[in-house]
This record gives sequence, structure tokens and C-alpha cells, in this order.
Amino acid sequence: MSNKKIAIIGAGPAGLMAAEVLSEYSYEIHVFEQKPSAARKFLMAGKTGLNISHAEPIEQFIQRYDESEWLAPWIKQWDSQWIRTWMQDLGIESYIGSSGRIFPLEMKAAPLLRAWLRRLAQHQVQFHYKHQVEGLHHNTIQVLSLENQQQNSLEFDAIILACGAVSWPQLGSDGKWQNWLEQDEIESFQPSNAGVVKTWSKFMQDVFGQPLKRVDAWVGDEKKSTGDIVITHYGLESGLIYKQGRALRQLKNQQKPMRLHLDLLPEMTTQELVAKLQTSKKQSLANIWRKAGLDQAKANLLRELVDKQYWSQADAIAKHIKNLVIDIEEFRPIDEAISCAGGIKKQVLSEQLQLKSNPVVFCAGEMLNWDAPTGGYLLTACFATGRAAAEGVHAFLNDKHNERLS
Repeated sequence: MSNKKIAIIGAGPAGLMAAEVLSEYSYEIHVFEQKPSAARKFLMAGKTGLNISHAEPIEQFIQRYDESEWLAPWIKQWDSQWIRTWMQDLGIESYIGSSGRIFPLEMKAAPLLRAWLRRLAQHQVQFHYKHQVEGLHHNTIQVLSLENQQQNSLEFDAIILACGAVSWPQLGSDGKWQNWLEQDEIESFQPSNAGVVKTWSKFMQDVFGQPLKRVDAWVGDEKKSTGDIVITHYGLESGLIYKQGRALRQLKNQQKPMRLHLDLLPEMTTQELVAKLQTSKKQSLANIWRKAGLDQAKANLLRELVDKQYWSQADAIAKHIKNLVIDIEEFRPIDEAISCAGGIKKQVLSEQLQLKSNPVVFCAGEMLNWDAPTGGYLLTACFATGRAAAEGVHAFLNDKHNERLS
């Protein structure tokens, strides 16, 4: 077993976790990363506080994924508590925030990454930075050194693809790996956890950058979610918007209008609003709205989307406040998205994430066809699928029936 060589393409969370599992055995492990350093998207995500997982009950946690049944066995095995223990073993303490999100005590990604890379190096994992994999055929990869432009064809007993999806390509996940597979093995990528586009009139310019504070948002018959939404020059952005992404994307794929619903004052009933919105000769409409709880951002949005004839009609405007309909035009470009929906299809992989068309190859992380909102769910699944793919590799390399394939 000691002479068996494994290539891991991509030094993000999934690739590093795969390397960690396999480093417990006596394999020769090579990690290829085209950037000058590891886990650049991971570091970027941690700049404002690394949300690494979520402490909600596991059954609720799993339902955050669109492919919940597929991912459930791995998520349950390497859940948020497992992640906290793993971090602690690296010397990184964590805590659960008021929202249930889990963060390192220092809030930063860099100390965790440094400790992780140090441990992998101690376990003889070999890293090849500035090495771009340009091709894959059976058990051979074509590698270009970006420093000296030297090209090599290298053979391995097993290969793990952990190349990321196509969001934030400047950090390494450029999606070029799609050329190594058949197109029918890949579900087309779409932006996820991304802002949405709505063309505003000039009237809205005064509130660009302002939040719609504590509103309810929903799509169709989906459950309402509460939070803040930022009005931007291109439309709307926030974690609350990201939560509606999957439902909006389904409407788009069905060629139906992407219709977002907002309750601007969820803590007030329609009847209470009607009472507060009665017009008065002594007060301006703006003042009535303000006293009812509509700040400038909410008032401007109402004026933008509701016909002027209804502004002074208490019953009518109250209904719009409680169910303001916004027709979304599009998602922001995929290279701006935090993550992607789409990727390598479940049916072209074995239960151990082995590519059926090339059994030497295993796949993990965001390049798989699953999607989740922000809140620690993305990282948790990257960790879990990285470990699952690595365990698949170990089983494959120790299965005598597969030795002729490796």
C-alpha cells in the first residue's frame, strides 16, 4: 500500500479534508493547487468572521440542502459537533452565536488554516502550488508549472477532484475541469447565494445601500423568512435574499416569473395597519407612513412598486405593505455569487463519490451538484464530501478487484 500515489486537485476545504483522511495511511499524497497558496476562498469567507457550521438540530440542518437525502449520511457522520471537536484538536476553540451559527473564537480563518496545513505537512502530504492541471485521462493528469511553464504527465493510483465550482474564479475555482468530463455528466451551473436584479427608477437612488430592516420574505408557498435586505443599484442583496434563491431559481427553470413577496411590517397585522394609515388633513402622507413604521427605504420601495392611486387608500396600501410583490429580472452574474447550484450529477457517481466513467477518479466539494444557503452549510458539506471521497479512495485502493484499474 505504501507505494500507491494519490493526486488531489484543489487545495480548498474539500481537498484538504480528503488529504487529512488519506494521510492517516501510508499513501504518497500530492495536492495540486494552481494558486500560490491554499484555500483562498476559505480565507476570503473568513475575513468578516468564519461561519464554519450551524448548531441547529441535524434533521433541520440536513433539510437546508436541495440534495438532502444524498448528503445526509455524510453530514450526519461529520456534523457540526464533529467539526467543533476537529477544530479543537487543531487548537482552535469555537463558539455558537446567537443565531446558532458556529464560529472560531478568533472569528478568523487564517489561524485555523495555518494549523491545518501544518498538521498535513507533518503527515507528509506534499503540496504543489502554482501547478495547474490542464488535462485528465484515466489515471494520468497533465500538469503545468506556472513558475517555469514546464509540463508533465503524471500517473496516479487514484485521483480526487476537489476543484470547486465556478463562483469567485479569481480565487481558483474557474471551472476548467468541466472539459475533463462528458457534458452530460454535469448539470449546468447557476448562481446561488447571489444578489438579484431589479431595475429601479431614479426615484430609488436616495435609498441605494440602505436596508429594509426586519422584513419577511417568501416565494410562492414557501415558508416565510425574516431578516434584512439591502437595496442596491442593481436590485436586492442579503442573506435573506439568498434564502429565496432556490425557489426563485426553480421558477426561472420552469420559465415562470421570479416573483418575490415581502411583508414590510411583519410585527403588525393588516387591521392594525389600516387603523394607522387612515388619511388626515392635518398630516402629510409621508408623516402617516412614518408613524405607521415605514422608514425612508420602505416608503420609497412602496412608492416605486405600488400605483399612486392606492397610496392614500388605507385598506389597499396595507395589503401591499403586508404582501409587496417584486418581479425579479435575473440573478447577479455567477462569478459574483457566493456559491453555485449545478455540478457533477449524482447519478454519474457511485455511493462513494467515484466517477462511474473513470473509476480511478473521485469527486468532492462544490463541484458536485448540490446547493445550500449560507450559514455554515456550504463548508460543512465540503468537509463531509471531502472525507467521503477519501474513504472511497481508500476502499478502492484496497479492493483486489480494482487493482487492475489503478
